[in-house]
Amino acid sequence: MLNLPNLLSVSRIISVPLLIILLIDQLFAWALLLFVVAAVTDAVDGLLARLLHQRTTLGSYLDPVADKLLTASSFTVLALLNILPGWLAVIVISRDVIILLGLMILFLTSRFPEIQPSVTSKVTTVFQLGTVIAALSSKFSFSIPFVLEFLIWATALATIISGLQYIGKGIKIFNPVIL
Repeated sequence: MLNLPNLLSVSRIISVPLLIILLIDQLFAWALLLFVVAAVTDAVDGLLARLLHQRTTLGSYLDPVADKLLTASSFTVLALLNILPGWLAVIVISRDVIILLGLMILFLTSRFPEIQPSVTSKVTTVFQLGTVIAALSSKFSFSIPFVLEFLIWATALATIISGLQYIGKGIKIFNPVIL
C-alpha cells in the first residue's frame, strides 16, 4: 500500500513526462512551476516519512528514482536547448548512472546495504535543483548572470565529489580492508 510520502514520490515520477513536454515546447514558466512543485515534494516526502513514521523500503527506492528521473531529464533537455552546458548534463547523468550501476552490482552479488544519502549527496541535490530553477528563471524573467554561472560550477563540483564518495563507499563494501 502506498502511503502519503510514497504517493508524493510517485507523483514526481509521473510529472517527468509533462516537464519534458513543457521544456520542449519552451513553456518555461509552466516548466518552472512544475519543477518547483516537484522539488518541494522531494523535501516534503522525506519530512512526512519521518514525522509520520512512514518510512518504507519502497520509499527508499522510489524517492531516489524520482530524483534521478527529474534531474536527468531536466539537465538533458536544458542542455539540448542550449540553456545549460552539455558537459554539466553529462556530469550529472554520469553520477546517477554510476550510482545505479553500483546498486545493481551490489544487488547481483547479494549485498544489500541500507540506502542512506550522504550530506554531500543532499547538498548536490540542492545545487542541482537550484541550477535548474535558475536556468528556467533566466528564460522568462530578470536574472543575475553570475548566480547561474556559480550554480553551474558548484553543481559540477558537488556532483563530482558526491560521485567519488559513492564510488569509495562501493569499494569499501567489496574491499573492507582498504583504508
